[in-house]
Amino acid sequence: MNTTITHHLSNQTWRFIDQSTVGVYFDALQSFAYDDALCISVGNGCSDSLLRTWVHHETIVLGIQDSRLPFVQEGINFLNKQGYNVIVRNSGGLAVVLDEGILNVSLIMKEEKKFSINEGYELMFALIQEMLRPYGVTVEAREIVGSYCPGSFDLSIGGKKFAGISQRRIRGGVAVQIYLCVTGSGSERAKLIQTFYDRAVQGQPTTFEYPRIVPETMASLTELTGQALTVQSVIHRLLLTFKEQGAHLTSSSFTEEERQTYEEQYIRIIKRNERISARHP
Repeated sequence: MNTTITHHLSNQTWRFIDQSTVGVYFDALQSFAYDDALCISVGNGCSDSLLRTWVHHETIVLGIQDSRLPFVQEGINFLNKQGYNVIVRNSGGLAVVLDEGILNVSLIMKEEKKFSINEGYELMFALIQEMLRPYGVTVEAREIVGSYCPGSFDLSIGGKKFAGISQRRIRGGVAVQIYLCVTGSGSERAKLIQTFYDRAVQGQPTTFEYPRIVPETMASLTELTGQALTVQSVIHRLLLTFKEQGAHLTSSSFTEEERQTYEEQYIRIIKRNERISARHP
């Protein structure tokens, strides 16, 4: 058994908050605020570790660097015309797609002194490996060149990326976040981001090396496993994996203090997005 999983899951109590069915009622900026509020709650010792699942409808999350592309507003206009809301994330990374076929998972823990950034990635990687074991697939963690938001912990099967991991650390808490493309077409989502970059760059010099997307490098778990998966069936498998690894799961909701902290964090994130948007009228 992976020692990182054993340390964080075996005989440990985890709160489970499921927001996978309310995506039509809240936006992704709220999700980032929820994770920040929960990080603070865990970091100050008011909460056990947390597992949060969440889904958002037709949203493109841009990175801060994306927001500085020479013709970013033209790229955003294109995405809006395709029916997508566009926001800028408060953590690292570049543009990603969120929709009903993409499951987001956050592992929120107290930031221990020895819990390195790399260990956070390794924990999520090991968890997904265990979760997908029944499907007989080999999951790799390495950068998939040609995917959107590429990184050294892109998760792939047969060279096709289906997930990306990010982290956020705030006030003694750490949120390790992953987006899992469960259903739909990975390449169609990639084409959307490819066109965004085409419209936002238009051959002009950029301040960073934006990804040159090859749509065929991305796929969903349904495409890769050949199984009729759903977001809910993957959540079920995730919860089973937690229990198999010896974790004690308790279904939970937000405390009053967490809701107050969330309101503060949401206002801060909204203001930050407004400042970024103001640079590109």
